[in-house]
Amino acid sequence: MTIRRKIILIVLPLLMTPLLMTVLVSSLSARNGISIIAAEFLRFKNDTVLNYARSQWDLLMNNGFDSDPEFVAAAKEAVSSFAGTIIRSDTELILAVDRTGSPVLATRKIELSPAEQESLAESFAKELEGWRRLRLAGESYVGQAAFFAPFDWYILSTEKEEVFYAALGQIYRRTAIILILSLAAAAALLIVFSNILTRPLNAMVDVIREIISTGDLSKKVSLQYQDETGQLGHYFNLMTGELDKAYSQIKKYAYEMVLAKNRETRIRHIFQKYVPNNVIEQFEEAPESMLKGDNRVMAVLFSDIRSFTTISENMSPDVLVESLNGYFEKMVDVVLAKNGIVDKYIGDAIMAFFGAPVKGDNDALLSVEAGLGMLSSLEVFNRRQRSLGMPPFRIGIGINYGVVTVGNIGSEKKMDYTVIGDMVNLASRLEGLTKIYHEPIIVSESVQQRVASSYPCRLIDRVIVKGKSSAVRIYTVRESLSEKEKEAWEIYHAAMDLYIRRDFAEAGKRFERVLELLPRDYPAKMYRKRSEDFFRNPPPADWQGESVMTSK
Repeated sequence: MTIRRKIILIVLPLLMTPLLMTVLVSSLSARNGISIIAAEFLRFKNDTVLNYARSQWDLLMNNGFDSDPEFVAAAKEAVSSFAGTIIRSDTELILAVDRTGSPVLATRKIELSPAEQESLAESFAKELEGWRRLRLAGESYVGQAAFFAPFDWYILSTEKEEVFYAALGQIYRRTAIILILSLAAAAALLIVFSNILTRPLNAMVDVIREIISTGDLSKKVSLQYQDETGQLGHYFNLMTGELDKAYSQIKKYAYEMVLAKNRETRIRHIFQKYVPNNVIEQFEEAPESMLKGDNRVMAVLFSDIRSFTTISENMSPDVLVESLNGYFEKMVDVVLAKNGIVDKYIGDAIMAFFGAPVKGDNDALLSVEAGLGMLSSLEVFNRRQRSLGMPPFRIGIGINYGVVTVGNIGSEKKMDYTVIGDMVNLASRLEGLTKIYHEPIIVSESVQQRVASSYPCRLIDRVIVKGKSSAVRIYTVRESLSEKEKEAWEIYHAAMDLYIRRDFAEAGKRFERVLELLPRDYPAKMYRKRSEDFFRNPPPADWQGESVMTSK
């Protein structure tokens, strides 16, 4: 909004408000005055009719004819005739009704509706006198009302409402014309004066626009008035002069900043290959936190290529590196797609974690989905390997979920954003157990509890890993099961319950049934053999189904 428009919108209401209040008060005063005079005039007529009616009644009383119906009727007729003589316009109406609301006197012919008669009868019953607004013959009337008990009449001297307030309508129309003319005159004067006041500012805006479009800071504003706007233009000219001096220095600094930004982008791009981008952003905001650790609950994933030494012996170094890079690219894409962080490559192994630096609500589920996705991507990778005449890869994946220490571990000269703790070591052990149990993916019980509702899980064993004294439950996970696999897993779970309860004979039969459905199921083969061995040589009394691992 321009200053000129603001001046008009501010000043015009200030000018018009007092005028509007004055006109409004005058109009209301005129309305009240006219209303009072007109109302008193109708009251005078009503009183005149009442007085004449009383004189007729007094005449009857004095002559003893007040009980004679003929003389009473003649007196009423005289009152009716008198009422007609004081009417001064076709719109006036003097009316008298009885208790039923039916007209008994009218200065002109009028037909009342049943509703109008009912309203008059109600006013009669309530003895409402004085100023009244009412409907007669479908039109609005105003007037004065009074009772005349001797005749049992309810007398009204009325005038049509539109005629009664006709003078007020003329006053309102003239007032509106005055207001419109005053508003137009004030607006025209304000436009002229605002143009004069804003002319220096408009000139300054034109100069600023020209400076922006051309970049020429030598442009000056012409000083039109010796007032505040003139001072503003003078100081504006001084400012542009100083800016012109600094402009060359600003361009120099801007050029140097662009060079620095390009160097920073290149360095950042290089470091993103070693440190996650969100970690870099976190430490840019708080550099002092770079050497601090944080304990939190996270999911850690380890994956490793099976028999990689054998594979590498049969491949040239350049082909081996090309295959590994293609493998790592697919695996890393899956981890990143599930909000995971690739911590490091340990030879042909991958270590990743989920839940840092940003904590999620379903880190365990995301880690399992990443593991299953890695297995699916491995199938795609192996199809390409076979098409190129190279050996396929097989991998094992271990996942654990628990409390770890996460942060930048190291010194100011060399550090690594990673996770450490006993829970990380267990995740690594789980990955190693995939070789023993011939399963592509093994997870801990803490992971199983959080994904069992989303993916089918199967208990593999209760193991005491190397370096631990207590047993942990380990599970395998599948993305989905066929109908035969579902049936086999149900039998397997029942067999595991029998096995742990030391019913080895029945457990062996159940595991045999699993092998009939899934002949190559290694856990079923393993537990069938264990059941046979324990049936012949039972385990110790404190045995609870655990197996002790003597190697990593």
